[in-house]
Amino acid sequence: MRAMTEELNNNYCVIMAGGIGSRFWPRSNKKLPKQFLDILGTGRTLLQTTYERFVRFIPKDHIFVVTNADYRDLVMEQLPGITAANVLCEPTYRNTAPAVTWAACHLHALNPDACMVVTPTDQCILDEERFAEAIGRGLDYVAHADRLLTVGIHADRPDTNFGYIQVDERLARDIYRVKSFTEKPEMEFARFFVESGEFYWNSGLFLWNANVFLRTMLRIVPDPDLVPEVAELIDGKLPAEAFLANEQPYVNRFYATLPNMSLEYGVLERSECVDVLIGDFGWRDIGSWSTLYEMVPKDHEQNVVLDTRALLYDCRDNLVSVPDGHVVVLKDLEGYMVVEEHGVLIICRRDDAAAIRQFRNDVQVKMGEEYL
Repeated sequence: MRAMTEELNNNYCVIMAGGIGSRFWPRSNKKLPKQFLDILGTGRTLLQTTYERFVRFIPKDHIFVVTNADYRDLVMEQLPGITAANVLCEPTYRNTAPAVTWAACHLHALNPDACMVVTPTDQCILDEERFAEAIGRGLDYVAHADRLLTVGIHADRPDTNFGYIQVDERLARDIYRVKSFTEKPEMEFARFFVESGEFYWNSGLFLWNANVFLRTMLRIVPDPDLVPEVAELIDGKLPAEAFLANEQPYVNRFYATLPNMSLEYGVLERSECVDVLIGDFGWRDIGSWSTLYEMVPKDHEQNVVLDTRALLYDCRDNLVSVPDGHVVVLKDLEGYMVVEEHGVLIICRRDDAAAIRQFRNDVQVKMGEEYL
């Protein structure tokens, strides 16, 4: 019983909440990104739902949120149960690898045996009990193996919005060695991956011992001298108390030197110690307009109308969302999204997630930051 309690006390959760949600633009914007929005109409934001999902089986003082400094007050407002010490504020956006590296350093300084589950906010879990059981098994696995663990989801259709994980030999219950990662392939390859039966979607959920992750990171960074405090911390040359007392200057220097890179590309694709836990708990991605369309109720013509006054004539497979006070009338439209928010109106193919980012970039260059 004592050993089990000690292992539970070594478990932590890191919620990634620093992005701007560009795939959900224009509803998600710099002032109020998607993690702070009630996307599904449940009365809870994505951040609140994620926190509540993990606080069921991880102590609340072991749950940390990594976010941009601009969003600190939003996090504190939406999560009244969290303390300021558990909100790690990035000085600038550097993608997920630097953010998780900092979180791992922080947890390692608090507890050298810390094991962490890293989670995004933009997903829905239909079976919370099975989810908690699977994550618990994953945390137990990484507590006893010097391995990095990702969570894979059965790919039931070819979809270019997801990364794909190819599995190799079976290691334990629902855990396999990872053979390869492929980030958001072209449709031709996505079809091949699904038909082969060897590939799973990358859920964006990751688990590892903080020390193991940091040592892996140091092997991958082109010049480890760029982040000397990380090596000194895990080798014991930099006392944990000294790191925590001077953490912000370390982090500022750390973010100024590390490249902008994702966990998948920056770490997992380059590491030889990655395994995958196959999850079966009703996982749904809600990272873009196209994936949101798949989740929400539809009318008899497969249209989704989100809190909008609309009249649709001979329309199929569309998604419509405009602010209060506006009326939308559509005719002979199929497979489109019509979205208006913050003075921006977008009409384009619903399944073209890449176009949204391109539109956003073009508006930034040609129209100005106020529309972002």
